[in-house]
Amino acid sequence: MDTTTNDKYGIQEMLKTLGLEGENLGSSTGTKFFGEGELIESYSPVDGKLIGKVKQTTPEEYEKIIQKSEEAFKTWRNVPAPKRGEIVRQLGDKLREFKDPLGRLVSYEMGKSLQEGMGEVQEMIDICDFAVGLSRQLYGLTMHSERPQHRMYEQYHPLGIVGVITSFNFPVAVWAWNAALAFVAGDTILWKPSEKAPLCGVATQKLMADILADNDLPEGISNLVVGDYKLVS
Repeated sequence: MDTTTNDKYGIQEMLKTLGLEGENLGSSTGTKFFGEGELIESYSPVDGKLIGKVKQTTPEEYEKIIQKSEEAFKTWRNVPAPKRGEIVRQLGDKLREFKDPLGRLVSYEMGKSLQEGMGEVQEMIDICDFAVGLSRQLYGLTMHSERPQHRMYEQYHPLGIVGVITSFNFPVAVWAWNAALAFVAGDTILWKPSEKAPLCGVATQKLMADILADNDLPEGISNLVVGDYKLVS
């Protein structure tokens, strides 16, 4: 990797802070990262320089991640919603802590202005705050019935694995919009970030991995797969 120009923008320090290297593993079940597929090279539209490489998820790895996520769902759906909200609260705090380097990465890898990059991370923080409140407001109506001594009521039931496919122009915020709400609802997440901004996906997953590890949560709740459209088609 040519680091001369990258250093001019402070890119190397940013990548180091986010735990990114020259070559990164693009598959994850939470805290574990792996990958045996071909490498994707990510070039910045800002200066045309190579930022880093990410190993794509193979079809076999994809199936294993799906199985792990299905297993984790059986545990995650039974965690009380407010406790699931606590995990999302920690994610919001982690994003506040790493807002500057992640916002800079969004700007540099995707090509947004720095203000837009920072704003995208702020949107992630905002949806986390919203989802934390929602975790204590999963209300359901109770309704009278024409049957004697009978009541009907609404109750939330988690769906299962929620797939999130994000585009290059919003490489991290769209994941958060979906993931924060799905997590508090008791669903697990399978995220395929844009192959045009794979480092943003890996960096975000690494932040989430810290939270999963700190709370001793099982693998499969927050999953990452990197690849092109053929991977999930």
